[in-house]
Amino acid sequence: AYGDIMQICSQKLKKFESDGFLILPGLVKPLLCDVMSSIARAHLKERVGPFELETAVGYPGAAKREKDKGGMAIRRLLNALDRDPIFFDWAFSSELKKIINSLLRSKSCSLSPVHHNCIMTKLPYFSSRTDWHQDFRYWSYEQPTLISAWLSLGEENVSNGGLNIIPGSHIQDYSKERFDSNGFFRLDLDKNKEDIEKKVQIELSSGDLLIFHCRTLHSAGWNRSQKEKLSLVFTFHETSNQPTPGTRSASKDPIKLI
Repeated sequence: AYGDIMQICSQKLKKFESDGFLILPGLVKPLLCDVMSSIARAHLKERVGPFELETAVGYPGAAKREKDKGGMAIRRLLNALDRDPIFFDWAFSSELKKIINSLLRSKSCSLSPVHHNCIMTKLPYFSSRTDWHQDFRYWSYEQPTLISAWLSLGEENVSNGGLNIIPGSHIQDYSKERFDSNGFFRLDLDKNKEDIEKKVQIELSSGDLLIFHCRTLHSAGWNRSQKEKLSLVFTFHETSNQPTPGTRSASKDPIKLI
C-alpha cells in the first residue's frame, strides 16, 4: 500500500525546518489512492455529511447564497476519520507515524480531530480562491508547532487550484497588522507583496504527501479544470502540546498515535 519509507533523514528534516514544508513523492501506492478517491467521490455524489459548503467559508469566487448557482458546492468532506476505515487506517499507520514523530522530533504525537480531519474538495466551475494565511491564526494551542499531512488523491497544480507556499514564512515574526480582521495576509502592504513574490507553486501527483507547518503561509487558486481535486488532510502535534481549554481546538480530545 505504501512506498519505501523510513524515519525522515537529517537532510530532509533540516529542509522542513528551514522551508516549513516537505514533499514526499509517491508515498502511497496508486491502488490505495484510487480506492480512497473513489470513496470520496461517492460521498460527494451522495452528499454524505457532515460537509462544509463553499458558501459557508465565503472565499473569493464562492456563491453568496445556497440558492445561487453553485451555492450547494461542497468545499470539504468533514470528519474523514469516521467516513471509512481506510482513512482512519492511513491517519494512524505506522508509516505516517514515523514521519510525524521525526518532523516533530517527538516520540509521542497526537492527531487533532478538530482541525482538518477532512477531505479537501475543490470542484470545477464552482470553486473559490483561498487567500494567504497561516493555519495557526485560527487554532489555539500552547505552542504553534503543529503540522498537517496533505495526501494528494490526484494531480494538484496551478490549473486546478493547487497550493502556493512561501518558504521560510513559518519562522518569521509577523505583526498582527500584516493580517486583516479575518486572519488573511494583507495584499495592500508592500512588505507583504515582497514576501509573496517568494512563493512556490506546489505540484503533486496522486500518492504524494505534502507536510507543512501550521505557521507556513499558504494560498490556493480556483479549480479551472474539468475534474474535482481531492486531498486527504490531517493535523498532528506533540502530545504534550495541549489545546487551550474552552476553545474550539479543545472541543474534542486529541487522539494519540499508538
